Amino acid sequence: MTYCVGMRLNAGLIFMSDTRTNAGVDNISTVKKMHTWEVPGERMIVIMTAGNLATTQSAISLLDERAKAPEDRNPSLLQAPSMFQIAREVGRTLREVIADNATTGQEADGAFGATLIVGGQIAGAPPRLFLIYPEGNFIEASDDTPFFQIGEAKYGKPILVRAHDPEMSFEDAVKLLMVSFDSTIKSNLSVGLPLDYVTYNSDSLQIEHAARVEPDDPYYQTVSNGWGEALKLAFQQLPPFEFKN
Repeated sequence: MTYCVGMRLNAGLIFMSDTRTNAGVDNISTVKKMHTWEVPGERMIVIMTAGNLATTQSAISLLDERAKAPEDRNPSLLQAPSMFQIAREVGRTLREVIADNATTGQEADGAFGATLIVGGQIAGAPPRLFLIYPEGNFIEASDDTPFFQIGEAKYGKPILVRAHDPEMSFEDAVKLLMVSFDSTIKSNLSVGLPLDYVTYNSDSLQIEHAARVEPDDPYYQTVSNGWGEALKLAFQQLPPFEFKN
């Protein structure tokens, strides 16, 4: 399992992903699930992955090869004229990898499934954020749906729904996502630190901040402990429940 969030803000885009992957409780490892491509001054692209690890790694490798090898740059993340076309290419590639695996490997519904979050900006167009489904189709974030989650989403979603504000700063957005991830990590052992995050300022056409939050990160520990104490305090301040006869 995994947990990744891509979020729209008025200031730009923010992405966060965990790094845990497992094939049972005795086979847990750390795998990067956030991938970036940049042409400074021209485009910036982020892709986060959830699902079958072989599928996601194959899809990312194909996209990366097509971006680097001149003879394979059409289609390519670095040549596509719009973020919409990038989302289409990512969807096609994901569908291609799933179909190839399904015809040569294990026979099981959803055995090779994966979902992706794709976001970024190309010069001359606004930043955009997409959720790519295993079938290759996708939807786009909007003012009504300002963030996407993939993987183990249910534990961290209520926090995002309650606290997301498009006007918030990147500093507050990182704090909000840390609370969301902390709630998920405490509820599901298949999601875990380290966490990777990227922030992107609109029209900068390059990544603003990209960092990894390790398990012993002092700020993350402050957020985790502070959130727990704040919930206890808020609970204590609620009026007592009255039973009705």
